Amino acid sequence: MDYFTILAIALGLSFDTFAVSLSYGVIRNSILFRQAIRVATILALFQGGLTIAGYFLGSIISSALKATDHWIALGLLSFLGVKMIVEGIKKTNDERTKDFSSTIVLLTIALGTSIDAFAVGISFALLNVMIWESGILIGVVTFLASMTAIRIGKSAGERLGNKVEIIGGLILIVIGLKIFIEHIVTPGN
Repeated sequence: MDYFTILAIALGLSFDTFAVSLSYGVIRNSILFRQAIRVATILALFQGGLTIAGYFLGSIISSALKATDHWIALGLLSFLGVKMIVEGIKKTNDERTKDFSSTIVLLTIALGTSIDAFAVGISFALLNVMIWESGILIGVVTFLASMTAIRIGKSAGERLGNKVEIIGGLILIVIGLKIFIEHIVTPGN
C-alpha cells in the first residue's frame, strides 16, 4: 500500500477526532495552547497506537484469512465509513456540547474515536502494510487535525458540525473500494 493511500486512510480516521476537537474548541473557546496540545497528543497516541495494536492482532490471524483479505478490508472500512456517516447524520447539538476537561472523559473519548483505527490496523495486517510508518503517520495526521479543529472551533463555532464525520465516512468507504478493486484487478496480491 502506498503512502498516499495510507495518508488518505489517516485523514479519514482523523475526522472523528477532528469533530471531537472542533467541539472542544467551541466549548472551551478560551483554551490555552498547552491544553490544546494535551488533547491533540492524547487523541493522536490512541489513534496511532490502536492502529498498531490492531495490526498485531490481525497478524496473528492473517494467514487464516489471506484468501479473503480484500473482502475483509472492504467490509471493515465500509462498515466504519457507514457508521461514521450515520453518526454524523444523527448527532444533535446536545451531543456535541460535551466538556472534555477531565482526564477520564478525554481518555474515554480518545478510546471511542480510535476503535475505527484498531479495525483499520487489523486490515493493515491482512494487507502487509508497513505498520510503524503507518501508525506514526496516522498519529501525526490526527494530531494536526485535532490542533486545527480546536483552532477552528475557537473561531468558527458550530457551523461545521457533523459534516466532518460524514466526509470521513465517505473517505473510508472509497478507500475500502480501492483496496478491493486493486485485489480483484491484480489477483496475486
